[in-house]
Amino acid sequence: MFIDQAKIFVKAGKGGNGACSFRREKFVPFGGPDGGDGGNGGNIILQGTTRMTTLLDLKYQRHYEAPAAGPGEKANCHGRNGADTVITVPLGTIIKNEETGEVIAEILEDGQTAIVAHGGKGGRGNSRFATSTNRAPRKFEEGTPAEEFWLRLELKLLADVGLVGFPNAGKSTMISTVSAAKPEVANYPFTTLRPHLGVVSLGDFHSCVMADIPGIIEGAHEGKGLGIQFLKHIQRTAILLYLVDISEWSTDDPVHSYAILKQELTAFDPELGERPFAVVGTKIDAQGTGEAREKLQSYCQDANIPFFAISSATRNGLDSLLDFISTQLTKVRTASCETS
Repeated sequence: MFIDQAKIFVKAGKGGNGACSFRREKFVPFGGPDGGDGGNGGNIILQGTTRMTTLLDLKYQRHYEAPAAGPGEKANCHGRNGADTVITVPLGTIIKNEETGEVIAEILEDGQTAIVAHGGKGGRGNSRFATSTNRAPRKFEEGTPAEEFWLRLELKLLADVGLVGFPNAGKSTMISTVSAAKPEVANYPFTTLRPHLGVVSLGDFHSCVMADIPGIIEGAHEGKGLGIQFLKHIQRTAILLYLVDISEWSTDDPVHSYAILKQELTAFDPELGERPFAVVGTKIDAQGTGEAREKLQSYCQDANIPFFAISSATRNGLDSLLDFISTQLTKVRTASCETS
């Protein structure tokens, strides 16, 4: 089950109290204070991992608490620190404070960590308050409280290439052909009810992650159909491929279909309109007279838009498309390295 939102309660560990103690040594009068400091409470830490692709685990286990610290002890012994509690999340997770909406952290890399709730600090023992004029202080500090609040986790998939198209445009078939992903493929709308990720080999030991984004129809940015639930997953893709059905069975105007897709993405997030992209006409093994293909191809040439015609069933045209993806990703990654 694909879950891309979760709400959890986190509570870090309380700091330990400082100790109030005095030495009792034979033949040593007025031995003096020896109360140790309390330990620090455990933190709540979120850590990214590539082994997870959904927030399913956090949907059902919603409460997390780190251990409290131990108090200080006599003989200036420091109280034990509370152990940190580590929660693993998939890459692309955004952590927000549920009450304020503030973004606390974004987990984008494998092994990346973020402290989302800090443990309390240990209090000082009475030995810390000894002075030349107060040699037997009875003052000590209590440990400070820990942070605790509700967090909202939102997952936005990390992918190099996003496949965008209306239901039955051939997205699932394409990703199952070029990668090991196995989405359900069937001839009815909204077959795909969750995004699918696939690793695509681009040759010369290069690869990319491709995402099949479902649920886009006219009005999706307003919540129609599956709507915004999946549109957000496109925001982190480097390249967009607009898949348009140009088979003889399609009754939609291919140019109009592309225009609506572009409009929906731009209305949802204007920055998506600036991403590198290409238009891909699908199902050319059933293109009939090729009228739809010629119309879409002519439009793209006039608008200087990269255009590819493919058949995932026969793999016709896929090599040229993958070469384009490889070239574009190299440009994007090079530009990213130069700016970082």
